[in-house]
Amino acid sequence: MRGVTVLIAAYVGAASAPAYERLSGLVAELPGERLEAGRPVLGFDDVVVAIGAARELRTAASRVPAGELLRIALHTAPTATLALRHAEHLLAIANPGQTLLTATTAAEGSWDVTDLGVHRLRDLGSPERIFELTATAEPLRTLDGIPNNLPVMFTSFVGRQTQVAALRTQLAANRLVTLTGPGGSGKTRLAAQTAAELADRWPDGVWWVDLAGVTDSAQLPEAVASAIGLLVEPGDRLLFGQLRTHRALICLDNCEQIIDGVAEFVLALHTRCPEISVLATSREPLDLPGEAIWRVPALAPDEARALFLERAGAEFPESEQAIRSICVRLDGMPLALELAAAWVRTLTPEQIEAGLSDRFGLLTRNVRGVAARQQTLAASIDWSHDLLAADEREVFRQLAVFAGGFTLEAATAVCGGVRDILARLVDKSLVVAEGGRYRLLETIREYAGTRLTDPGPARDRHLDHYLQVAEVAEPLLDKDRDAWRRVIEPDRENFRAALEHGLAAADPERGRRLAAALRWLWNLQATGNEGIGYLRRAIERVPDDRSLLQARLLYGYATVADTVDPFGYDAAGRGLELATELGDDRLRSLFLALVAVGEFFTDFGKAWELTAEGRRLAEGIGDEAARNSNIALQCVLLALRDRHDELRPLLELVAEDLVTSGERGIASTVLTVWSESLLSTGSPREAVATAERALAAAEPLADFHRVGVARGQLATVLVRVGRLDDARELMRPLLELAETAGAVVPNLGQVMGLIAFWGGEYDAAIEWMARDTAPDSPLAGTFAPTMLMPTVAAALRATGRPDEASELLERAVEQARRYDLPRILADALDQQGRAAIADHPDQAADLLHQALTIRVEHGLRTYLIDSLESLALLADHTNRPADASRLAAAAAEARQILGLPVAASLTPDRPGPTLDQSSASLGEPSAVLTLDEAVAYARRSRGARGRPSSGWPSLTPTEQQVAALAVEGLTNPQIADRLFISRGTVKTHLAHIYTKLSVANRTELANLKRS
Repeated sequence: MRGVTVLIAAYVGAASAPAYERLSGLVAELPGERLEAGRPVLGFDDVVVAIGAARELRTAASRVPAGELLRIALHTAPTATLALRHAEHLLAIANPGQTLLTATTAAEGSWDVTDLGVHRLRDLGSPERIFELTATAEPLRTLDGIPNNLPVMFTSFVGRQTQVAALRTQLAANRLVTLTGPGGSGKTRLAAQTAAELADRWPDGVWWVDLAGVTDSAQLPEAVASAIGLLVEPGDRLLFGQLRTHRALICLDNCEQIIDGVAEFVLALHTRCPEISVLATSREPLDLPGEAIWRVPALAPDEARALFLERAGAEFPESEQAIRSICVRLDGMPLALELAAAWVRTLTPEQIEAGLSDRFGLLTRNVRGVAARQQTLAASIDWSHDLLAADEREVFRQLAVFAGGFTLEAATAVCGGVRDILARLVDKSLVVAEGGRYRLLETIREYAGTRLTDPGPARDRHLDHYLQVAEVAEPLLDKDRDAWRRVIEPDRENFRAALEHGLAAADPERGRRLAAALRWLWNLQATGNEGIGYLRRAIERVPDDRSLLQARLLYGYATVADTVDPFGYDAAGRGLELATELGDDRLRSLFLALVAVGEFFTDFGKAWELTAEGRRLAEGIGDEAARNSNIALQCVLLALRDRHDELRPLLELVAEDLVTSGERGIASTVLTVWSESLLSTGSPREAVATAERALAAAEPLADFHRVGVARGQLATVLVRVGRLDDARELMRPLLELAETAGAVVPNLGQVMGLIAFWGGEYDAAIEWMARDTAPDSPLAGTFAPTMLMPTVAAALRATGRPDEASELLERAVEQARRYDLPRILADALDQQGRAAIADHPDQAADLLHQALTIRVEHGLRTYLIDSLESLALLADHTNRPADASRLAAAAAEARQILGLPVAASLTPDRPGPTLDQSSASLGEPSAVLTLDEAVAYARRSRGARGRPSSGWPSLTPTEQQVAALAVEGLTNPQIADRLFISRGTVKTHLAHIYTKLSVANRTELANLKRS
């Protein structure tokens, strides 16, 4: 026989750790493949080599302490899994010092072995011939040495080792253990295997009594006596008399059809025969005092897969996904998996999976030697269904309308007063009770659905109940979204089912109301696309409706589409129009924020005007939730324009409200903005902590969009504080999600590009960011690509591609000015200045000082360090070593104080001189300037090339913007809204402008501009 031969070894009893260490060392010296870490298990392709290894191991063991206690077993089978499982059962019957072989192994050659005869292993298979490499006088520890009539099982026992171990403990402590579960769950096989492994405990035997054919309780004593081989007479007197002094285990299989009679029999048996234990299998408990009830669980996913493959008799590596799907859809139910596996002779796993849509038609096979009720899945459940009382059947069928689980309250709403009936259905293993909720296995639910002849009324009651739950919970969306989530999330599957029924109805009103009430559900667990599908169906069922319900549906659609399909459907615009028509200021305010999101990518000014109007409306009606929605987007806009002085009060105003109200999506966004602001303004450590808060806020949503953005921000600030490895590890799950599931993770290219750049992997950085910065990028018409361009340009210079870098920086400067992105503009100008140092130092000075001025005016303290380092490079090149030393030393000191690593942006250029080098050569004092002192020094040292004190060139960038808008005719409030500044600040800027330009008012300003 060709296949795999497995050698397994173990000591008898509980050997010491040193003994097993010695054994491990001995096994390591043998040929063969180590199949399991930590266990002496080897696999061999050649039986000759395997038996030689067994002899060598036996000889080596004889030379070490406890070696005489070693047992060895070998078995050959088509696969290593099958060989190992049978070898383990063979090892279990071996005595100390024995090396046992099965007939399949011994048959592969001519060996000097001892034939030990035919024996039955504890796997409950048929008796088989066993051989020994060495002759010993000890009898094998097989089932043959124990009185029993345990049934022969023609297939192997797969998995369930945890359950067997637990049942061993139960039987040690209880005289009655009942295994319960639905038909096909594996009760009989688990009970038989447990009995076989524990048979040594009962010197008077282990006796199996199959009650499937017993229909009259009066026949019970005769069935038990016949199984044990005792004398029989009517009644139980003679039976109990013969068992009175016995120590035995009686296994009563399939008790459910005479459950009351079995309970009476077991009670009498335990009363009169004190050393008899009972292991029962039933679809409901016996309900006796002292009964230990063990509900047989579904097979674990890996166990279910192993069972399917073993029963199929083949491996299907190309069908792994289909096989795992089969296991899930069949609830890990052994009978269903075996029936499905039987089809592999004619169908592929993919075809079997597809056929499960009609599982009761597919899972039907004529198997000789198997009870009729186990030949089809439907027949197995029929057996349980037919044993139900009429009221139990009615409730069982109606429970089919639930999906995923339900509460007692929900069951009562759909089926009436059902508490007692539900308890009986749990006892009969047709309903599973867990954690205060109930559910039907999917296979059982589908069966119940086939028996529910008119599901309409039950589905209507189901819809009414869940609509009430959703509408009662809806106010929590403004007060405590975490509490709302706890109410709604457990019944996600039921809400889906209710939506399907409600939206398909002739009158879709209830379905539309439910869709509107559930709008936030689709922001959880990355189910946005599903959610907008329901919401769009609800909207389009009554496309011309102009009601408040239609406006609420449009709002729901727009909030979900914000993260999954922001440009696919103008729900926000339509909703704003309808809310205005209806005069609903709350909805108008919320829609204004959503419309602003659409404008945000291309027109910051327009977006600001919309949020300002939305904020005024919300504050006018005292609606904090609507106000916060508008302010949150204002925070993003202010951050992009680096208006950090105006940004901070808004962040402090809304951040805590958003977190405490459970509005995790917007809260995460606001905290992300706050983190970036802290990083930019010189507080990188606080930026890390705030980014961690943003991620903590987002994670319960389980939405890779929100979580992805938050992880990306945290990774970004970790990079900036020198924690590259932590940043990579943080992004690893998102990378795997993108690679394996094809998920579009937001900002992934930007974050991974930044990590690569700061790690000196410049080609990788360019590759990561190339798609988003390309002229034909999907975001090319927005501000987003501009944010990446300075980093890409620095990477291009580092890889020897200065022309490409120069072209990209020109685009960056132009677009940063267009969108008013001060930090990005400063970064681009700084890069241009560095590139010009060698050949055009005067031009470089202008560019670098422009960048420095922008950073000073916008409070970008972290990036002031970059400016100092750039100007140090320029000073070094233009032979100003004292300036170079002061600026480089101040920059280094600032980095150390703030906890920032050496800037990667210096990598393409030659670093400035160190303090020690410069001061030693010049005799300068070693005092280091503070960051502010160094910036002031740099600006003074520019001398005449600084900004003039009067005339148009004297205006700061912000003053130039204010002047241009004033000339256009905008009022102070309009200018304030457009530039995200207060009206008082506008007034102050105009006063400075008038002074610098020597004009008295707007009219003179306009005339001067035209001249």
